[in-house]
Amino acid sequence: MKTTFRWQLAIILLVICGAWIVTCSRGSQNSPVITPEEDASQFVTLTDVVPDAILEIRYFGTYNFVGSRIDGYEEPTALLTRQAAEALKAVSDDVRKQGYRLKIYDAYRPQCGVDHFVRWAADIPDTLMKPYFYPDLDKSVLFEQEYIYEKSGHTRGSTVDLTLFDMATEKELDMGGTFDWFGPESHPDFCGNPETGEYTGDCSKSPAGRSITPEQFAHRMILRRAMLSHGFKAMDTEWWHFTLKDEPFPDTYFKFPVRQLKQ
Repeated sequence: MKTTFRWQLAIILLVICGAWIVTCSRGSQNSPVITPEEDASQFVTLTDVVPDAILEIRYFGTYNFVGSRIDGYEEPTALLTRQAAEALKAVSDDVRKQGYRLKIYDAYRPQCGVDHFVRWAADIPDTLMKPYFYPDLDKSVLFEQEYIYEKSGHTRGSTVDLTLFDMATEKELDMGGTFDWFGPESHPDFCGNPETGEYTGDCSKSPAGRSITPEQFAHRMILRRAMLSHGFKAMDTEWWHFTLKDEPFPDTYFKFPVRQLKQ
């Protein structure tokens, strides 16, 4: 009886394994199916395309609104779709002529990183980084006011968060506010008109009476003009956030981790 049972078990396992092989192949043992969400073959390591980009990957470290390393960030590198990286190379060439380099805070973000943000936002008592990133907000409003989403354009691989580095002063260009500041002070139209590049001085949107100077607004516009001139579109709530207009994967949310891609 034991021998019969073992043979039956072996047959069942063979059937299961056979079904798995059929499911995971395209008719060839050497052609495994890779779901689009896991396939990094159309992505590049950004510094392979833009070698002079400065990387400060905030979600690999602890200086971010969560206060810890974010899930999925295994190495302090930046990944983008090849199309987005090539467009960013054109931006880099443009701003270098003006005396600047690109400094990257975030690029491709895996879905598990977005999920980490969602869990953090739901944990209302965790306000470790509130003084640095959202002092004017109660954490309970982050979903309602759309600071945190369950999906992010970053996960599609053609969105980048960045600023400018001034080669003359060897410092970040003063944008009048930090990356990932939750508030109207981060909006491109804060104190000015981003469509015309004009500083208006209308800073009334700030709940705490904050403002930025004409020079700080002008710095934001240097970055914006360069990005828009080379195929990116801006976000109306974050001066640092841009997405490739013709992104190659507009409906795909990837989940492979952030780490150096093999050549």
